[in-house]
Amino acid sequence: MSAEMEFVSDAVQDGVSDDLINGMDDGLEGFDGLGELSKDIASRPIRKAKRQLGRHSPGKEVGPDGAAVQPKKTLPLAKNSRKSRNGRGRGLPKKGGAGGKGVWGRPGVEVNEDGHCKDAHDPNYDSASEDEYLIEEIDPEVSLEELEKVLEPAVLEYYENNNPDEFLNSVADLNLGGKKPKLVEFLISKAIDHRAAQCEMTSILLSELYSRVLTHEDIIEGFNEILNKLSDLVLDAPHAPEVVGKFLARAVADDCLPPKFIQSHKGNVDDEIAQEALLKADTLLTQKHGIVRLDNIWGTGGGIRPVKYLVKQMVMLLKEYLSSGDIVEATRCLIELDVPHFHHELVYEAVNMVLEKSTDRAADMMVKLLKSLASSVIITPDQFTQGFKRIFDNLNDICLDVPNAYVLLDKFATACHREGIISTELLNDVPQRGRKRFVSEGDGGRVKDS
Repeated sequence: MSAEMEFVSDAVQDGVSDDLINGMDDGLEGFDGLGELSKDIASRPIRKAKRQLGRHSPGKEVGPDGAAVQPKKTLPLAKNSRKSRNGRGRGLPKKGGAGGKGVWGRPGVEVNEDGHCKDAHDPNYDSASEDEYLIEEIDPEVSLEELEKVLEPAVLEYYENNNPDEFLNSVADLNLGGKKPKLVEFLISKAIDHRAAQCEMTSILLSELYSRVLTHEDIIEGFNEILNKLSDLVLDAPHAPEVVGKFLARAVADDCLPPKFIQSHKGNVDDEIAQEALLKADTLLTQKHGIVRLDNIWGTGGGIRPVKYLVKQMVMLLKEYLSSGDIVEATRCLIELDVPHFHHELVYEAVNMVLEKSTDRAADMMVKLLKSLASSVIITPDQFTQGFKRIFDNLNDICLDVPNAYVLLDKFATACHREGIISTELLNDVPQRGRKRFVSEGDGGRVKDS
């Protein structure tokens, strides 16, 4: 083998490609001797192969200045490896879409705690949003419609249970703001449509509101508004000027309204109806012991009155009815007492009066009265039941004055049941006394049932 071929074989062993060797063989083909030209042609691919071997040699490289250059460490590659081949990433988003080129970030990141975008590269970024700001909670003032919607049931419930604290709790959640005088106007306007008992409760409620919700200025402004509105109120309630005058005097007595209010307004009001109300208040305040008497300006009504007084009024009512036979007047007197929880006393007194009179006329008239009260639901069924059961319990004592009380009661209860006043169950509870007789002296005076 010639020297040129030995170099070629060495080059092949060092990693020279087959194409390079084949090209060299083709170049040597047709030359018989080893001339200078053949040596020059053969040496060209060998020098090229050596340059390539030097470039891809796994050994140490030499820099332009002759210093050794450390080769770069290649990353270990696996068959299914997803790691970057060049160590810089492939521009793909991270897990969950939180990063990467051309992505918006993790889903939901747009709803952040601050409520604004902090990324300057985001199209939604606003530089003004980076300024510090304070969040202040505000409570809007209640409107007139909302105020009336809350006060209407609250006032009616107060009239039922007479508990000012519950009313104050219902108003405490409202931001009244400049509408506090409207509260005074609403309460007085509502009380005008009710009886004296509700007016007394309203006066008490105003004094409670003054110490906890309202001020002098609020109450003064509220009475000014009610005086201006009095010409409209008198159309539905002709007694409105008198009632408002009593409210003015009572407010002065309760220290809710300054006394100079009436004196300053009495001669400066053009409306005759308002002038009448102020004159009524001034009269009540200037009378002898006026302040003391104003404590009972509305009278003592309802359950506040003593029981003996109520019993006496009911007995007088029934006696007047038996004398006149006027059911309407008797009904009006019972309603004015304003004690629906004590109507069982009227039933008891009516039955007891029938037993004492022991006449058919008294029994028939009482049946008509009780039937009228039952049909109009002025006296409820439970009040009838309670009144009759009280008679049943006291029948033994009644028999001391009325010996035939059992017979009369049975007859009267049957008539009431026939008119639908009492139930069948209550009729069956009417006590019965069996016939008894005394035996001869030989039996020792014993009493036996026949």
